[in-house]
Amino acid sequence: MLASFADKETELVWSGRRSRKLPSEIQQRALAKLAMLDAAADLDDLRNPPSNRLHELQRDRAGQHSISINMQWRICFVWKDGNAHDVEIADYH
Repeated sequence: MLASFADKETELVWSGRRSRKLPSEIQQRALAKLAMLDAAADLDDLRNPPSNRLHELQRDRAGQHSISINMQWRICFVWKDGNAHDVEIADYH
């Protein structure tokens, strides 16, 4: 379940509204990925499909995980007690 959002833009996308700050071409796919994240009961549920490229982040994002929207954009989150916290759509590269 999506327990909390790190920013308002991600919350807008989740609620089905358009964000002016995020590229319009990623928002529909991001919504589908957010739905996957919301439905996940366990972190391993996000390993499929492989295109999610689930991985744990390092350095300044240590403690977070991410799944891919496309080659540039990711959904980053903290997985705690079976829920995704501080969920955000980010281009952190």
